[in-house]
Amino acid sequence: MIEVAVLHEQGWPDTDWELLAQRAVVAAIMHSPYAAFAADEALYEVAVKLTSDEEVHQLNRAYRDKDKPTNVLSFPMVQADLLEATANTDDGEVILGDIVLAEGVCAAEAAEKGISVADHATHLIVHGTFHLLGYDHMEDAEAEAMEALETQSLVSLGISDPYGDR
Repeated sequence: MIEVAVLHEQGWPDTDWELLAQRAVVAAIMHSPYAAFAADEALYEVAVKLTSDEEVHQLNRAYRDKDKPTNVLSFPMVQADLLEATANTDDGEVILGDIVLAEGVCAAEAAEKGISVADHATHLIVHGTFHLLGYDHMEDAEAEAMEALETQSLVSLGISDPYGDR
């Protein structure tokens, strides 16, 4: 089972952020090698924080040595092999990690792309979830694989390919 906790701060548009985040996380997991998590007896937890650019700026500086806000940050909690970690849980709960989105950056990027903040935030939560699952985009091949999984996840939610036509 997958549980998503959402902390929603002021400034974000009015939408059902809990439902949006739940759908985005589940879609990403269902399009990954970890799709079985959705039906597993263990509880897989993800926290999503919708916050200010200032808070994301502070986190980006503290954890990535980058002195600016960014659209999304992911903080994976499971460092080892994810399947091994889930087999060794003693309480049936696995905290996958935290995803943090910056309101102003997200809104500006959505406006630039001509899409809704909700659709862009969905993409960022999907992207962040793949980071929690161990995906990265440092190498070209990794980036292409991750983008393809993101696109599949988003299309399953009725959102167009954010990277262009495939």
